[in-house]
Amino acid sequence: MPTLKIIDSVKIDIYSREHPPPHFHAIYGDYEALITIEDFEIYVGRLPKPQLNKVINWAKTNQALILENFKRLNPR
Repeated sequence: MPTLKIIDSVKIDIYSREHPPPHFHAIYGDYEALITIEDFEIYVGRLPKPQLNKVINWAKTNQALILENFKRLNPR
């Protein structure tokens, strides 16, 4: 489970052997959100709004990198 980035104490992780849709994990203290790579929607969990905004802004500018890492770790 490589950590791609840490944004103001929010870890951005991608796990291997994951389920669709392609997504990443944003982990902040006791909070965790699974965020889709395609449209940056939370489909499981939650994150405080200030941290979520920072994560989404970063993800929008790094979408190709995130998707590339998801596909590398989940080739099927």
